Parts: sequence; structure tokens; C-alpha cells
Amino acid sequence: MSRGAGKRAEHPPHGYVHNAPRLPWRRGEPREKKAPRREGAPCPEPPPPVTPPLALGTGALGNLYTPVTDEQAYAAVDAAWRHGIRAFDTAPHYGLGLAERRLGAALRDRPRAEYTLSTKVGRRLEPHDSGGDDLAHGFAVPATHRRVWDFTADGIRRTLEDSLARLGVDHVDIVHLHDPDDHPEQAFHEGYPALERLRAEGVVRAIGVGMNQTAMLTRFVRDTDVDVVLCAGRYTLLDQSALTDLLPEAQRRGTAVLIGGPFNSGLLADPSPTATYDYTQAPPELLDRALRLKAAAERHGTTLRAAALAFCAAHPAVASVLVGARSAAEVDDCVRQFRTPVPDALWAELRETGLLTAEAPVPGDGTARDRALTMGGSSHRAPRTPPHREDHRTRLTAAAQARPAASAADTPARTPAPSVHPSPAAPAAW
Repeated sequence: MSRGAGKRAEHPPHGYVHNAPRLPWRRGEPREKKAPRREGAPCPEPPPPVTPPLALGTGALGNLYTPVTDEQAYAAVDAAWRHGIRAFDTAPHYGLGLAERRLGAALRDRPRAEYTLSTKVGRRLEPHDSGGDDLAHGFAVPATHRRVWDFTADGIRRTLEDSLARLGVDHVDIVHLHDPDDHPEQAFHEGYPALERLRAEGVVRAIGVGMNQTAMLTRFVRDTDVDVVLCAGRYTLLDQSALTDLLPEAQRRGTAVLIGGPFNSGLLADPSPTATYDYTQAPPELLDRALRLKAAAERHGTTLRAAALAFCAAHPAVASVLVGARSAAEVDDCVRQFRTPVPDALWAELRETGLLTAEAPVPGDGTARDRALTMGGSSHRAPRTPPHREDHRTRLTAAAQARPAASAADTPARTPAPSVHPSPAAPAAW
């Protein structure tokens, strides 16, 4: 039987949700049955001695721009696991739930305690039978649902419940508010407090925000107690806007930063007239800049992709780099490029020619990526906990100790949020 054949009858098409678990869970209540085992999947293998600070994003697994088969999606996740990647990010937005369903199926045979799983809230999926496709939103899937912006407390819980059903798990580790750009008041006054309650209840281990801008992310870091922020496309070789506000504030507050879109949606992966930048056709001036970066990298015996990934990982506030891939070959290439040392002379040339600002940290400054390349152990370091976090963590610990102990039969195993909400003595995990 093919890898995906055994699951199709279990998963309704394109975002439909049934029997989603209620939140928060209560002792003594019946739980949802585990999703069926995906037939034909390989047995989990032990992780390699070094896990690079890479996470796999799954937008492409939701048929971003062009279709991806189930087999290709599973192979991409399998390749990530084989390379030691243990952090996976998804969202209902990606293919109207298709990415979540595929990721859940691909991870179903993996030990849940061995990986970190994150999803997002803010776009609630509602059934919609107008026909057509979802290409207007960038995904080659039937438009069986529509997205409804909803950062209310009820909407967040409903969206999370639906995601759990699609993923086939009883918990995720991290939940992000997703693109609240046009909904700041609702996101700050309703959405964020709802996430705080989920974290306090133990439903999720860490909370954050994922956006393509830095101003509102900086405000979340400064004015709330988020554990992590996901900044997409604003700290790359072509755009260092996060360097002026978000990264310094995150470093000061001890907030983990995940960098998404290290290739700016394609231009830094393969500069060409048809390449995209931030999901639209790249403007001529940025294409020219990317070609100059590529030529410089090749003069120094490396690739633009390797330099792009190394640059993102070099800032001390960056905990992990989130890469998207639609095939095992793309995952293999990302890992190979990430592990390729980039000559110091390249960074010197980029600064001398004005292609890189002198204020941006580069590899060689004791970053997480440098430690990964030494093959000496876990590559991610936990940021120091600033004083304002200690009181919050103490309150959560006291609340957890005050709750009655639940038996193993009615409490799902939960993975500590290794890199975004560590206890002071806990080792870093990614």
C-alpha cells in the first residue's frame, strides 16, 4: 500500500473538522482517539549527534503556488527528520488546512516527545462551497473553505481545536498569532490574553506572533510576555529592517526570534527574472542586488543559499531559521547549504561593497550556527532569562503545583518548549 493510501478515508478534504477536542482538557473527560498510524512509514531513527538550528516550515506542503503530492510532502518531512530537524511549523492558512493534515500524517509514527510542533491562529476556516480554487491566496487547492479573520478568545480556541484535529495530535507546543497587521486592537486586547490563558492552563507551552513586519512584532516583544516571535523576510541579505528594532529588543528581553523566509520567498535561492520576492515578482533593483550577492558568493567558493542561511543564523537573538521545502531534495539542499562554512572574506567583501551593513553580525561571532558546525552537541542556546520573566515563570510554576495531579491515562504527554520557554536548568533542545 502506498504511504498515503491508508489515511485518505480518515481525513475529510480541505479543512473540514469533526470531533475536535475541547480546550482546556479536564480530568476524567474522554479524549479524542489517536489518529490512525500511517501505513508504510519508516521506523523512527535516532537523531544524529548534532541537530542544526533549522526548523521546517510547511507552506509549500499546502500546495503553495503549485500542487505537491502526498508522497512528496511525506518525503520532505522524512528527509527533515533524517537530518535531525525536530521543529515543524504550520498554519491553517496553508492550503486551507492541507499542510496541517499532511504534516500530522507524516509525523504520526514519530515519538511526540521528540519534536516541537507549532501552528497559528487568527485565520479561522469556515466551509464555503462556491467552487473554484484558492490561487487568489496563493494555494493550488479547491476553495472548499474561506478564511475569516478572528483574534477573539473564542475564535482562537476554535481555531486551535480545528488544527489539533487536522494534525491528529492532542497538543501543540507553540501557538502564534498569525499576521495580525490589520487587527492590532483585537490581537493585543483579545488574542494575546487568550494565548496567555492557554499557556497558564498548560494547553500550550509557549506563545508567540508570526508576521512579515517588525514594528508590531517589536511592540509584542516590548509590551507583552510572548516567548517567541516569528519574523518572516525582514532579516535577510536583502532586508535587514529587523536589525533596527526587533532584534535588539528581543535580545534585551530574552525573547527567542525565529527567522522565516531566509530566501525572501525565492529570490535569494535562485536569482532570475522570474524569481519572487515576498511572494510577488522581484523588482529589478532587488534582482540586481541578489545577482551581485550571488556573484560575490561564487567568487569565494560558496553559494548564495549558504550565505543567506548563515547570515540569518548569525544574530545572537536568533534561535532558529525556518526553511520551507516541497520535496526531500529541497530539504537535503537546505541542510547541506546550512552546514557549509562561509568564508570570512565574503562577509568582508559584502561590507566593503555596501551589500551588507556593517552593523549586522556575521558568522564567526560565536553564534548558534557556528556551534553546530563544530559537531560538539546541541546547536541552540537558551537565552538568558531576564528578571521580568522570573516572576511570570514563578507564578506559572506555583499554579501548576497547585493543580491536582492527573494520572498518565488522562493526561497527554507534553513536550517542554525547549528553546522558547526553558526552565532555568533545562538543556536547550533546538
